[in-house]
Amino acid sequence: MEWLDVGALDDLPELGARVVKRAQAGLADVAIFRSAGAVFALEDRCPHKGGPLSQGIVFGGRVACPLHNWNIELATGAVVAPDVGQVKTWPLRIENGRVLLAAEALAEAGAEPAVPACPVRRCG
Repeated sequence: MEWLDVGALDDLPELGARVVKRAQAGLADVAIFRSAGAVFALEDRCPHKGGPLSQGIVFGGRVACPLHNWNIELATGAVVAPDVGQVKTWPLRIENGRVLLAAEALAEAGAEPAVPACPVRRCG
């Protein structure tokens, strides 16, 4: 599997997220979350109304969509009942303090790798 360096682990806030932009129009960006010492990569789009999950509140292994408070499991991308749905996830690994994302996350549907964007809640 090919891995892309998307940033330093220390730059990823605990209970926060960063966004990796995908170059192809129409594809949701990739949100990289950190919670309880683990790191997760999910599509940055809630299956309900498309809210940006990277702007949600991270808690207890989940993220709450900022639009309608749907809860998504970070480890699996599963929507928490009573709501239903699934968010795409990708493999990540940590190596020498760097966050590595499976290249397929950016290569799907012709997307090209891009550099990480600014931390969530600090973007304009």
